[in-house]
Amino acid sequence: PAFTPAEMVDADLAPLALDLARWGVTDPGVLAWLDPPPAAAFAQAGELLRRLGALGGDGRITAHGRVMAALPLHPRLAHMVVTAKGLGLGGLACDLAALLSEPDPLKDRRDADLRLRLEALGDRRLGPIREAARQLRRQCGVSGDDAGGAVGLVLAFAYPDRIALSRGGDGLRYRLSNGRGAFFAEPQPLAGDAALSVAELDGDKREARILLAAPLSLAEIRLHFAADIEDRRQVTWDGREQTVLARRQRRLGELVLEDLRWEDAPAEAVTAAMLDGVRNMGLACLPWTPASDGLRQRVACLRHLDGAEAWPDLSDAALLSELERWLAPWLAGMLRRAHLERLDMATILQAMLSWEQRKVLDAQAPTHLEVPSGSRVPIDYGSAEMPILAVRLQEMFGLADTPTVAGGRIRLTLHLLSPARRPVQVTQDLASFWANAYRQVRSDLRGQYPRHYWPDNPLEAEPTARTNRPRTPKLR
Repeated sequence: PAFTPAEMVDADLAPLALDLARWGVTDPGVLAWLDPPPAAAFAQAGELLRRLGALGGDGRITAHGRVMAALPLHPRLAHMVVTAKGLGLGGLACDLAALLSEPDPLKDRRDADLRLRLEALGDRRLGPIREAARQLRRQCGVSGDDAGGAVGLVLAFAYPDRIALSRGGDGLRYRLSNGRGAFFAEPQPLAGDAALSVAELDGDKREARILLAAPLSLAEIRLHFAADIEDRRQVTWDGREQTVLARRQRRLGELVLEDLRWEDAPAEAVTAAMLDGVRNMGLACLPWTPASDGLRQRVACLRHLDGAEAWPDLSDAALLSELERWLAPWLAGMLRRAHLERLDMATILQAMLSWEQRKVLDAQAPTHLEVPSGSRVPIDYGSAEMPILAVRLQEMFGLADTPTVAGGRIRLTLHLLSPARRPVQVTQDLASFWANAYRQVRSDLRGQYPRHYWPDNPLEAEPTARTNRPRTPKLR
């Protein structure tokens, strides 16, 4: 770098924020600075002090904060000492504070157990740290030795955001109460403990290496951090299992201390989670049928003609955006994807239409058309502008004009089929087909299907759905 950056830019601002609060300053902007404290870092420091009880909700210092500010320690360590003293663990807290205020005296050792550092305080090489601990004990009015078994608990008072629970597996990976991940780089005695208090991490990454820690019990967490433990009830969609999960959890920050099934979760919450599942999986997860697909296409056809105001939008995008309105009422009692198979999609879509709209739909966009042979042939509305009627040519004998839908506004596109149901002609002008193309088509089909009826004059012939020719041709 061209020059050394100002300390204010990179420093931990918690001590500064506590000093300002003690002086009655809640907004650093009212002071003149050579380099003002970065707003985000200062806000983060204030949040930490509020969590430690040093600041109130208004940002002003509390009585506990004044006691902390009187100690020559970082606010984390000061809070640890004051809190531990109230539990009769002040001596241990003073020793820990002295240790953590200096570089790790055993940093060359691979073992991250903080208890080993406490045991090493008897080493003459650690005399300065031992003397600092002694002075801190005098200042705090603490005498005597404390049991070393509560190291993790006392440490957790300083670092409540670094209480860690094991993720299982190989025992090397943990989740911190602040939501971040932490891990041991290699196996060691602390690895595998269900809970830890972490004093030092390598860096500020989302997944950082644990350098110093001490064991902590779940019972200690529940007892001494009860005020920070929240009861959460949540109903969510599990995309992997494709089911609704209703859970009752006790959480410390982002750590789940207890996870139980929520048997009587509100029906509204379960339905909302199912809707999230449908959004996650897409509309393809619903049991669409030819009838429901056809209804959507028929409505789209009339909507194209009559305008968006006349008919609801049943496109994929519109249906996905309005699941609460049309699908939610039908999801009662459903908890997983397999339950969606119970839905009758055609009935659900019809419920989106008024009685008048259903009547108009059946009249102007019928599902089938009765052709001259008497057969009821389905109409394909896949293209809103050009509905298709695929019908064997022989069944249309005697019909002069192309049939229509939508009150005569749309001519059907006729796919005239051979006896093997292969298209031999596509037209929207049946009269022109009879007059011009039929003769050549008749010649080709007579050669391929000689047992079938291929009259010279299709307009005077009797339509038939049978293989052989009619016994008595109809003459006009």
